[in-house]
Amino acid sequence: MQKLYGTVVPIVTPLTDEDTIDVESLENLVDHVIDGGLQCLYPCGTTGEMMYLTVEERKLVAEVTVRKAAKRVPVFVHVGAWNLKDTIELAQHAEKIGADGIGVVTPAFYKLSDRGLVDFYVAVANSVSKDFPVYMYAIPQNAVNDVNPAVCEEVAKQCPNVVGIKYSFPDFTKLQQFMLVKNQTFSVLVGPDHLFEALCAVGGEGVVSGNAMIIREHYAKLWNAIQKKDYDLATKYQRRTNVLNALMCEINNIAAYKVILKEEGVIKTSNMRRPMENLTPEQEKTLLEKMKELDYKQVLI
Repeated sequence: MQKLYGTVVPIVTPLTDEDTIDVESLENLVDHVIDGGLQCLYPCGTTGEMMYLTVEERKLVAEVTVRKAAKRVPVFVHVGAWNLKDTIELAQHAEKIGADGIGVVTPAFYKLSDRGLVDFYVAVANSVSKDFPVYMYAIPQNAVNDVNPAVCEEVAKQCPNVVGIKYSFPDFTKLQQFMLVKNQTFSVLVGPDHLFEALCAVGGEGVVSGNAMIIREHYAKLWNAIQKKDYDLATKYQRRTNVLNALMCEINNIAAYKVILKEEGVIKTSNMRRPMENLTPEQEKTLLEKMKELDYKQVLI
């Protein structure tokens, strides 16, 4: 089964001034990511403002992304939603339109037991074909619920199509524990960008990075150095991305991505889906000035 690897990009969701999905900008963004040499696309994730989109909007974003990618890179659609019914509907839709797999965030807001989490993931995984890849996704700082290796082990035991996890909390010990799941075949990707090189050095598969939309060349070079096991060079790229990412994530990272993508002509507006906040004009000006001061397009080598 297909697995995620390298730099997986959770793309933003471009919006028009009328607060609808901007299909043309989304198509431009898909090309922008692929042309930048990045490995996989992950629409409708946290960076895509997933929980503030309707089910129909999420289907549209998935359809446009899969169609425009045209098998040039794998597309895993994030389908986790506010309830199980919508999650299953989005999962089945992703398979139907030809996505390469799905990601599924833990249920949010209400605290669940390990048994409840296992039941949830088993239900979603069993709603699609047995050979359709499913990634678990935990971001406990946002979703309240977390998963542990025992939960992953039980889910993978019951559902062979659950192939890995995207873990978005900077717990390096836990990340390594996930690698022991499923006889050490569980695919593990990290959300915090600063752990990209370190995770891969001990057997992880890659990073899920919104920052990579903006500094594509840096991530392409970093992944190339990691593949060659040139960790001296990889460390230089990692440190460079850390500095740039800290600036982009200083206030509101998703809004920052949209501002820069608009400035570069990739998308038409920097609009966020309410109640998410746009950057103020002053914040936009400061962000762009500081990014230019850091010469953010300049790659080390």
